[in-house]
This record gives sequence, C-alpha cells and structure tokens, in this order.
Amino acid sequence: MADTSNPASPFPPAPKDKAALEEGDDLTPRFDANGLVTAVVTDVADGTVLMLAHMNAEALSKTLSTGIAHYYSRSRASLWKKGESSGNLQTVHEIRTDCDQDAIWMKVSVSGHGSSCHTGHNSCFYRRIETGNGTVRLVADAEDVPRFDPDKVY
Repeated sequence: MADTSNPASPFPPAPKDKAALEEGDDLTPRFDANGLVTAVVTDVADGTVLMLAHMNAEALSKTLSTGIAHYYSRSRASLWKKGESSGNLQTVHEIRTDCDQDAIWMKVSVSGHGSSCHTGHNSCFYRRIETGNGTVRLVADAEDVPRFDPDKVY
C-alpha cells in the first residue's frame, strides 16, 4: 500500500505504533517535510564514508529496483543517478535503515575512476577539521588525491 500522505510514494505509510516502526519488517521510510530521507554511503570493501546525500521516494525505489544508487539532488531539484555523467556508478551491495526509518545507510562499490565526490576524490570527506592556537582550518588528507579532473569530466 502506497503512502497516502505522498501519492507518488510506492512505500506504505509509517506505522503509528512505535514498536511496529522500530521492530517490524515493513520498509516504511519516514520522509521529512520535503519528502527526503538522509542517505549515508560507505565503501563496501573498507567502510570509508564516501558521501552523504538525500533520497526521495522515487530515488529509493529506483535504487531498490536497479541496484544502482539514485539520489535526489536538492540543488537541481531532480532525480540523480550517481555516476551517470562521470562513469562512477555506485553498485549497491547492502541497504540498511535506522531504527525510526528516517535515514538510509548504503554499502556500495564504485565503478569508473572509483570516485564518489564530484571533486574527483574517493570520498566527499577528504578534509578534516583541525583546531589550535585559536584557529579552525580544513586540512586535506594527503592519501586521498583526486582520481580524475572534474574540469575534463563535467
């Protein structure tokens, strides 16, 4: 049964019973007011956090049916098949949801250059935040160098 609060959703509405939501076996994603759930994406081989994105019902449905990661681009306000332009498609190996079904965790492998970031880096999280002497700065990981030149790909 589709979510009647969102006619486009192929998913049933979230149950009102907390135990059914948290312990049941029905996928009933709790999309936010914008119709999105947060998706955390990690590398299936080594667990590296590759990216954080958002999925609407269509993106989640296409991901489940194709095995290729689809997201909702908030900046473009449209469905986004990750890697369609760059060749860095994400093949989904496992999908999990959190206890209250308002977040998705996907374990993927990446084809093409093996990069999940539009900057060419393996991970979108290639900089760490360092503090000291009253300053805050970003420092790039030396081992995570870009795998492709975005100016040549996009």
